[in-house]
Amino acid sequence: MTVFQSLMDKLATQSANYLMLIDPDAKNDDRLDDMVAAANGAGVDAILVGGSLIVDDGMDRRVAAIKERAEAPVILFPGSANQLSRHADAILFMSLLSGRNPQYLIGEQIQAAPVVREMGLETIATGYLLMEGGSSTSVEIVSGTKPLPADKPDIILAHALAGQYMGMAVIYLEAGSGAANPVPDDLIKIVASSLDIPVIVGGGLRTPADAAAKVRAGASFVVTGSIAEESPDTETLAAFARAIHTA
Repeated sequence: MTVFQSLMDKLATQSANYLMLIDPDAKNDDRLDDMVAAANGAGVDAILVGGSLIVDDGMDRRVAAIKERAEAPVILFPGSANQLSRHADAILFMSLLSGRNPQYLIGEQIQAAPVVREMGLETIATGYLLMEGGSSTSVEIVSGTKPLPADKPDIILAHALAGQYMGMAVIYLEAGSGAANPVPDDLIKIVASSLDIPVIVGGGLRTPADAAAKVRAGASFVVTGSIAEESPDTETLAAFARAIHTA
């Protein structure tokens, strides 16, 4: 069974899946063990590994360390074709559909595809939509693209539907790490109710109640990143897991 299918099967017994994001940059070297241990004890459904910008060559080593310790599947969340590792279980093979920079629509994907095949990574085709979150994000700066306005649901839905019709397995609505404003619940409801594929939501979720609201709005996967970096303890992550699983 694939990683993606196993996660989808979980939706028969819980409201949504909790994905914890780890930035595999040098700044987290001293806390990787703590973050993975907390995830193991909290009931995290999968660990995402990736970031918009990695400033050294240690990503592969860090993915290997995470995989060695993790009880949940490890899924790459790459910011570029350079952020690949054979130590992961799967990869969100993403296209930045909200932008118009061809490098992130298809360029990075072409560079990555032969390597992904050689590594034997399971691919999860993902349509990535960057939303306005009230502040500039690393994704916006690195990709050279503008986020979609959160108050234009018709435009956002059109992008999401295009991703579905092009064969994407999931649509990722992202407000950006540490966003001042998370993706609005009303927008999630519109997108999730109009698609036949699941929706991932991340960015700016600071409390378990925030996360549960996204699930009730229609998210099948909820991502947190900053929480694990700021409070890498089982109790904190477990509260998020319970809220997401039972919303």
